[in-house]
Amino acid sequence: MNPLYDKFLNYIRCELNLSVHTVLSYTSDLRQWEEFSDSAFGAGFDPAATVANDLRMWVAHLSSCGVGTRTIRRKVQTMRAFFRYMMKRHGLKDNPALELVPARLPKTLPAVVRPEDMQRLLDAPCDRQNFIELRNRLIVTMLYSTGMRASELTGLRDADVDVRQGELKVLGKRNKERMIPFGKELADMITLYRTIRPATPAAELFVLEDGRPLAYRNLLGIVKENLAGRVTVARRTPHVLRHSFATDMLNGGAEITAVQQLLGHASLATTQIYTHLSYRELQHNYQQAHPRAQKKG
Repeated sequence: MNPLYDKFLNYIRCELNLSVHTVLSYTSDLRQWEEFSDSAFGAGFDPAATVANDLRMWVAHLSSCGVGTRTIRRKVQTMRAFFRYMMKRHGLKDNPALELVPARLPKTLPAVVRPEDMQRLLDAPCDRQNFIELRNRLIVTMLYSTGMRASELTGLRDADVDVRQGELKVLGKRNKERMIPFGKELADMITLYRTIRPATPAAELFVLEDGRPLAYRNLLGIVKENLAGRVTVARRTPHVLRHSFATDMLNGGAEITAVQQLLGHASLATTQIYTHLSYRELQHNYQQAHPRAQKKG
């Protein structure tokens, strides 16, 4: 890979403290761009010589290969970030990627678990002396009760969970710490889980049967298995539980700024998507309840 790309990746990793997943995505995008530019413009193509039309050719190539709109938008954002870095550190005068206008994404609302399905799931019988069953129920309960991200849960340290105060500390995007409160139900489950958890040198709260820390792929499997057959939502991922937390908080009367803080969103605009979900539920209730809304013809 061109040294300029390596320097950029090191910059976002060490100076901007972007997440591992983001760095991996940027790396993949830059590799694909380099492969295309070397093929189209000659081996060893100088990134600093890139013009907007070069990038348009790449976008057209990606589209012809069946790459989706969402993925192409992400790749364009990667190139914008790279050339922004080139302007800041290597004297580039213009950002050629700014001239690209990615196709608009269709407006889709996040998938959520219906509140009644969620309550039925969390109230279902669970062998609380069985480590696997208790751990898995605790994971689902914690994701729904706190709205934390999957990466925040797998990285959650045992020392950062205080059951007496009813609060925990997570490390979010860009290494930003935040405190999240939780209730007695979750505190009691954590206390019991700690008594039956296998002995482990791991600092993380959640571990496997052999004491190793829980990995992201393990978490995905646990959530998918626990939601299967119990909820109507098609997607069964940790992020769906995060969406459900936010939506139910707003429907329950929480201030949007409080939900923003709990979720760790840098911008209120990111949180506002959940107000649309709340309004959709309001519309549904109106259509079901009001006599004039039900009137045919």
